[in-house]
Amino acid sequence: MSYRPLSAEEAVTKIKSGDRVFLHTAAATPQRLIDAMVQRSAELRNVEIVSLHTEGDAAYARPEYRDSFRLNALFVGKNVRQSVQNGDADAIPVFLSEIPSLFLNKILPLDVALVHVSPPDRHGYCSLGVSVDVTLAALHSAKLVIAQVNPNMPRTLGEGLLHISKIHAMVDVSDAILETPRHVLSDEEIRIGSHIASIVEDGATLQLGIGAIPDATLASLSGHKDLGIHSEMFSDGIIDLVEKGVINGRKKRTHKEIIVASFLIGTRKLYDFVDDNPLVAMLPSDYVNDTREIRRNPRVTAINSALEIDMTGQVCADSIGQKFYSGVGGQMDFIRGAALSEGGKPIIALPSTTSKGLSRIVPQLKPGAGVVTTRAHVQYVVTEFGIVNLHGKNLRQRAEALASIAHPDFREEISRQAHELYGSYGKGYS
Repeated sequence: MSYRPLSAEEAVTKIKSGDRVFLHTAAATPQRLIDAMVQRSAELRNVEIVSLHTEGDAAYARPEYRDSFRLNALFVGKNVRQSVQNGDADAIPVFLSEIPSLFLNKILPLDVALVHVSPPDRHGYCSLGVSVDVTLAALHSAKLVIAQVNPNMPRTLGEGLLHISKIHAMVDVSDAILETPRHVLSDEEIRIGSHIASIVEDGATLQLGIGAIPDATLASLSGHKDLGIHSEMFSDGIIDLVEKGVINGRKKRTHKEIIVASFLIGTRKLYDFVDDNPLVAMLPSDYVNDTREIRRNPRVTAINSALEIDMTGQVCADSIGQKFYSGVGGQMDFIRGAALSEGGKPIIALPSTTSKGLSRIVPQLKPGAGVVTTRAHVQYVVTEFGIVNLHGKNLRQRAEALASIAHPDFREEISRQAHELYGSYGKGYS
């Protein structure tokens, strides 16, 4: 089945002033289309850009284009962080599981979706490749779909298929898919990963993200058995464990023996691994991150990160004080899903100190800091100094437990401040 390709410049002429435009996610960011759209800045006004995390250059968020484009970020990535913090772009706090409903229920009705797909197969179906996530809902609700078609995009299986009859303009490209190299692990990260691995049970279903701590955890799991994956995303770290038979999904109750995710970020090795691989199902985030679906699997072990945690267990993961740093994402979806899973373990993992040497475990969160995981939801907390379980503990017990895994340089001061903080209303807890 054939199609008539356009140039990127021709394709984006379909975007009009006042449109709301969705951008495909992460490694699938349609950079060629974005660049062509930005080149039209002189003739476009008040175009709203809506995206989850994107990779590459986000020129549309620069202050010089403020009359042409305004970003409404559903997750604040590195490439737009400064723009959001400066007020040149906006951020929407929302659970990843609920973003598709914003599009489908016309809370954020979309005019245009810019996507990045594989070439059509003999039946005319393109694949959304490395990112199905919220993009599938965007495609179902957008009035106009413009796709860059790339033979380097892996053809993934699951629900991320799009027939060419649903695409209004197609642009042929042959660009490398954006890659994120594997981290070189520090001693601190290796210790955190080792601690987490020590409480992962055989037969567990894992949720993990990208970054050093998930990679360090996976590197410590080679002696485990029958692990499964049901995760909003994964990266290269799982491949070794799949090849060793450690990750086989035999104990899962849903999608048995199948790796489930909604988007991927990694190297070309990962993209080749998932290409046309029936072992991997790429599914939308309103399903993957649905607490009802997460809890159906046994021993769900959800590994999530934090910027800061206070002595009552409140977890800040999206801001540094009042400055937005990332987003709510899927943390609460999986923290709650794991807690409700039979034998599940919701885990918050973080280094004990920041890059500037400040403690991440604090008596009180910074003024303006957002609470992503509440003190009632938090259970396991892990640093390089150990593991504590706050579930069922009172405020004094929580303070003592968290101080025990803080950096030694801060333990005494944290304990002293916590005692002062809780002294006026902590009577009866000691």
